[in-house]
Amino acid sequence: MDSEIKATRLADLVNYQKESVVSKTLIEKKAGTVTLFAFDEGEGLSEHTAPFDAVVYILDGHAEITIGGKAQTVMAGKMLIMQANVPHSLHATVQFKMLLIMIRGE
Repeated sequence: MDSEIKATRLADLVNYQKESVVSKTLIEKKAGTVTLFAFDEGEGLSEHTAPFDAVVYILDGHAEITIGGKAQTVMAGKMLIMQANVPHSLHATVQFKMLLIMIRGE
């Protein structure tokens, strides 16, 4: 076991950058990935689908997330589940950070 392992505040592991989306992959395995994102205000991801289920947890700020044509504002401390193959998008109405857990297994 690594003696350098210590508890960390997730939001501190990725920083905002002006007019950018920053991502940092924490775990990348055959079974799935865990990735942190920091979105500057006004940034986002256009509508797309993913072949796997995913969990999104908002760490800081809030975002408008649209899943299957239904938009909702998701605030820090909240999470949602995105089912595989359902169109989704997001827009940063303010700066926000999120944790994305993608599950590749069945």
